[in-house]
Amino acid sequence: MKVNIIGAGLAGCEAAYQLLKRGVEVNLYDIKPNKFTEAHKNPNFAELVCSNSLKSLDSSNAKGLLKQELLMLDSLLLKCAYETRVDAGGALAVDREKFAALVTKKLKEFNNLNFISEEVEKIDTNIPTIIATGPLTTNKLLNGLKLVIENDSLYFFDAMSPIVSFDSLDKENYFIQDRYQKGNNDYINCPMTKQEYDLFYNELINAESVELKDFENKKVFEGCMPVEVMAKRGEKALLFGPLKPVGLIDPKTDKRPYAVVQLRKENNTGNMYNLVGFQTNLKFLEQKRVFSLIPALKNADFIRYGEMHKNTFINAPNNLNETYQLKKYPNIFIAGQFSGVEGYVESISSGLYAGINMYRHINNMEPLILPNFTAVGGLSYYIVNSDPKHFQPMNMNFGVIMSNIGLQKCKNKLELVENSLNYIKSIKNAV
Repeated sequence: MKVNIIGAGLAGCEAAYQLLKRGVEVNLYDIKPNKFTEAHKNPNFAELVCSNSLKSLDSSNAKGLLKQELLMLDSLLLKCAYETRVDAGGALAVDREKFAALVTKKLKEFNNLNFISEEVEKIDTNIPTIIATGPLTTNKLLNGLKLVIENDSLYFFDAMSPIVSFDSLDKENYFIQDRYQKGNNDYINCPMTKQEYDLFYNELINAESVELKDFENKKVFEGCMPVEVMAKRGEKALLFGPLKPVGLIDPKTDKRPYAVVQLRKENNTGNMYNLVGFQTNLKFLEQKRVFSLIPALKNADFIRYGEMHKNTFINAPNNLNETYQLKKYPNIFIAGQFSGVEGYVESISSGLYAGINMYRHINNMEPLILPNFTAVGGLSYYIVNSDPKHFQPMNMNFGVIMSNIGLQKCKNKLELVENSLNYIKSIKNAV
């Protein structure tokens, strides 16, 4: 039997791999390279549109635990991420060009993959299909989905950070160091005095943003809050957010700076760096003017300016079960950020889970339901059991798992991690 997968992003590619390696013929649809959305540039699969970071590697951290579980369950995209890794301290960051190229190469090695570059407009509920079109699902497909999704789709606005050239940075005004000396000195730190910060802050909150003319409801997802929006919450908001100086000592002064902007590598060559936490919707000339007030960036060459775009997702509690399967149409699975998970690794997780369960569905097998004390199972359990009236996309965090099982059932996070990994280890060969 064939399975259609719509969307060759992170979730769609992971779902495709899980089916392809099990011998299923897959029709993988994507509008690229014949057509691109406003945010896509790379013709390859699995393009990372915003940051190049897949977040923490520490398995005592919820995001690190999710990665460990996915590796144990044979995630292709996690393996590709490790192969194209760039230095980023305790985080898993990738060279986004090499990552996309490797994922594309690995999937195209399967003879049972049929890649079709066209825009899908309608869903046939009689055909097993995984919809993984991501946060930039086209309007034509959204209109087609209204026939199979119970409630109107929701949306919020997401933003990406600028990227600057390493050679254009002012060496006299930055130092290389990781917070609390954890890592391999992978971050460039751009310190600011209180006077420098005050000037930057006042210009930032008064800078001109791009007008979002086509959208009436300007929701912003908390995890990708534009830096100028965060700044308007109070003059110290950034000091507890992306500009927090904790864990850093400026070697010039032997003291903690008043504020610090961190830069992270975009690729292995280290010639490009992105401004960590500087998602923005400022006009390009305003970005150049305001961000150049940061002393280390006074002559910075901006290779890419930050941009803001619309993210689309469904109301998961009203539409999905724990395997990312539509309640009303069991042939249809929704994976990736369109399903209501938020983040790169979370999207990969949903694609893996949906792919495994699609295989079981078309072979009349019982679904794989991972316990809610695991990261993979807990994430899906949380989004489908949330309050549908106030549903928002969710990143992986220990609060997700603990709200599922109750704090009283877990003495500490280390015990939770151990229980989760032991369970995944016990079933991985059977999956």
